[in-house]
Amino acid sequence: MSLAPRAVVVHRRTEYEELIARHGSRGQAAFFLSTRGRTLDEVEQRHHRALAALAEVAAAVPLDWRRSRVERADLDRFLFTPEDVLVVVGQDGLVANAAKYLAGQPVVGIDTEPGRGLGVLVRHRAADAARVLRAVAAPGGDRHLEERTMVEAVADDTQRLLALNEIYLGQHSHQTARYRLAAADGAEESQASSGVLVGTGTGATGWCRSTWLERRSSLDLPGPGAPAVAWFVREAWPSPLTGTGQVQGLLAGGERLTLTVESDQLVAFGDGVESDALRLTWGQTVRVGVAAERLRLFG
Repeated sequence: MSLAPRAVVVHRRTEYEELIARHGSRGQAAFFLSTRGRTLDEVEQRHHRALAALAEVAAAVPLDWRRSRVERADLDRFLFTPEDVLVVVGQDGLVANAAKYLAGQPVVGIDTEPGRGLGVLVRHRAADAARVLRAVAAPGGDRHLEERTMVEAVADDTQRLLALNEIYLGQHSHQTARYRLAAADGAEESQASSGVLVGTGTGATGWCRSTWLERRSSLDLPGPGAPAVAWFVREAWPSPLTGTGQVQGLLAGGERLTLTVESDQLVAFGDGVESDALRLTWGQTVRVGVAAERLRLFG
């Protein structure tokens, strides 16, 4: 007999909870915010809205399902199973935080503050949770799932990083990174730059799009489900030893962008989470491209 689905509710601490943890009391948190021209009332209201959304989602889980709950900081220690259905309660970034730990489990995004963020990945309200979970579990529920491309970086020592939006390779301080870049067509070039971004179609609405707009690029950015990623070199510096001839491109299917480190240390991190990074030393090679894993998001 197969196991019943397990609803895994993913959330993060609210700003109110973080303020109380940092300052020790409500009064101290209120004083801290007042020195910056803010009040605690608005922060507390958002906190209560988030708690209400979590309670409404918990009540919407079918009675015959198993259930669990995990905070963002514990995602890397949580054991996901094939029967899981992730219910991400928060903003778009929380979906990206969870995506790299999954292996095809469906994801439902619940927006706790509609209108405050883009709502690209958290498309549903807490009031919709019961209907959406029934649809996920119903026969043919897979037809409601939208598959989104992910990007991976694999180092020559087997370190691996997975991301939904983009991977950044460069100095942890974002200062000058030195490396040798080999594009998918085999062209190689030593470069000194502010780092390299490799982004998916989902990430094309964020950091990669900013770079794309800044340089007025004519490159066609991939769509969220397209099996391709775009790459950009940030602020490449021309010199007698470094070039600027290979600064952008697309990688499809099994194509890879290869970087060989020519600095004491570079890092690679995904989706802006610098605390979870690959550490790469002189002479190491890292290859970046489309990952086999895909985010399966309920539409």
